[in-house]
Amino acid sequence: MWTVDRLGPDAHEIRFEATYTNSEWEQWLLITGDRHWDNRHSDWDLQKRHLDLAKERNAPVIDVGDFFCLMQGKYDRRKSSDALRSIHRGEEYFDDVPNTAVDFFKPYAHQLAVIGHGNHETSIIKHHQTDILARFAYTLNKEAGSNVQVGGYGGYIKLRFVDETNSNRKSLWLRYHHGHGGGGRVTRGTLISQRNAEIYGDADIVVTGHIHERWRMEIVREKITDYGKVVLKPQIHLCTSTYKQEYNLAGGFHYERGAPPKPLGGWWVRFTWDRASQQVVFQTMETL
Repeated sequence: MWTVDRLGPDAHEIRFEATYTNSEWEQWLLITGDRHWDNRHSDWDLQKRHLDLAKERNAPVIDVGDFFCLMQGKYDRRKSSDALRSIHRGEEYFDDVPNTAVDFFKPYAHQLAVIGHGNHETSIIKHHQTDILARFAYTLNKEAGSNVQVGGYGGYIKLRFVDETNSNRKSLWLRYHHGHGGGGRVTRGTLISQRNAEIYGDADIVVTGHIHERWRMEIVREKITDYGKVVLKPQIHLCTSTYKQEYNLAGGFHYERGAPPKPLGGWWVRFTWDRASQQVVFQTMETL
């Protein structure tokens, strides 16, 4: 069982309640980003496959932005008829996108925990004075009775594990930021992990997106306890990829500018109990 609540303007908490000290206990989490859901090249079948598995595993979903594409508005110079879905070809584009998304995500509403803003959503707020992501979450929650929380461009999520006996409480902090920049052809954006490690010192997991790359980096930090003991604490950096497949040999903006193929999907995080260390531990796996 899990629930999600807002802790403050920049933080949420996902609370897991179970006998997690049981050796057979496991809890899954799905981390995604850059769905660009309304774009015609967004892979809906792959999203459904991952969301169906999240539902089967009762895994909360954290999405780190660009949930929507929103580039096909009437006055957007980036618009392309090739990227526009037929269901969004009406005169009320900015109404049709969140309304049709509610229909798509309603079966998975109770898996969506926190969805953050990306540059595509904030651009619409800036130029059109409407928050499509907030409108989508409000309508979805109203129709499905869910509790989808809307995050910022970045923020913290406390992953709190509470034993049903209330005798054990463990917490991990996840720091997310949608991302920025182009990633780099050679480095694939991995250099940002070192900079983030310096800034987000309290985070156990740091998640970024935006550049449509997928990688995992582990940085080990030296910490000192209140009792003077030096401990080595790993910090895991995850870059989520995308669900938009825009690599096409026939042409298009992505291919014609020389951009390479990008991986599709996000990350699974599987939590278990380590009896030796008496800690909740986790491992990360790519979605397939």
